Amino acid sequence: MRPLAATGALLTARTAIAAASGAFQSVDIGQDEDADRQEAPRYRAVFISDLHLGTPGCQARALLDFLREHPSESLYLVGDIIDGWQLRRRWFWPQAHNDVVQKVLRRARKGCRVVFVPGNHDEFARQFDGHHFGGIEVRNEVVHLTADGRRLWVVHGDHFDGVIQCAKWLAYLGDNLYEFSLRLNRHLNSWRARLGLPYWSLSQYLKHRVKSALNYVTDFERAVAHEARQRGYQGVVCGHIHRPEMRSIDGTLYCNDGDWVESLSALVEHADGRLELVHWHGQPHGPASETPAAGVGQVV
Repeated sequence: MRPLAATGALLTARTAIAAASGAFQSVDIGQDEDADRQEAPRYRAVFISDLHLGTPGCQARALLDFLREHPSESLYLVGDIIDGWQLRRRWFWPQAHNDVVQKVLRRARKGCRVVFVPGNHDEFARQFDGHHFGGIEVRNEVVHLTADGRRLWVVHGDHFDGVIQCAKWLAYLGDNLYEFSLRLNRHLNSWRARLGLPYWSLSQYLKHRVKSALNYVTDFERAVAHEARQRGYQGVVCGHIHRPEMRSIDGTLYCNDGDWVESLSALVEHADGRLELVHWHGQPHGPASETPAAGVGQVV
């Protein structure tokens, strides 16, 4: 590794460790632990990715509500949990992001199996493959066996992104443009809220309308499903592209659990092995007192 790259990786790791360490400070754990003791796992597994803790776009309060309503035997964190790219540029770590980390740590402490599969934004953690921290298992990839016997390959998916693999500088540029679109989106939706209009996502609209973006998504999905099939798995669970989806691609089940920046979605496994894509509805930028509701997605 070149000295400059090594320095950058070290700074990212230190930043993320500082962020995680901050989660242990000034948090009222007692009340939440009492609530956790009353939780009984209703799902075999929950898969979430692309939280992007450390950015203003992270919908941490909505995520906390979702986790509170979806206790599980296993929790898979499928990459881009902490956004080291953005934290290197600008420090942002509010109390709600502390609370998310604390919630996950409590889950592990109460017996839930928590597996962290790092992504490209928290790639500093990939060097700790196979290690355990605070009860959380770090794995660069892992296989989940459903109750009905299906073997699902769990991986973030950035290795199938040609932009990241071939031109990382372009990925950084795209990340900055995405953050800009999210800031613009927040101002736009503040204006829409004053007019009584519902939440609307600018970046998702562009993704669905621009042909090249659609082609990129389709190529990504097929590449990930193809690799899972080549490895002998019945399906794959990934994140990375912030587009929740569950469908069969040439006989292989492709599941993308979405993100917690815009989609507010997750993949859950029921006790009988059924997989469901859940969309957590509600106003993403509304007050904390609002109670979101889970919407039913595809079930396989």
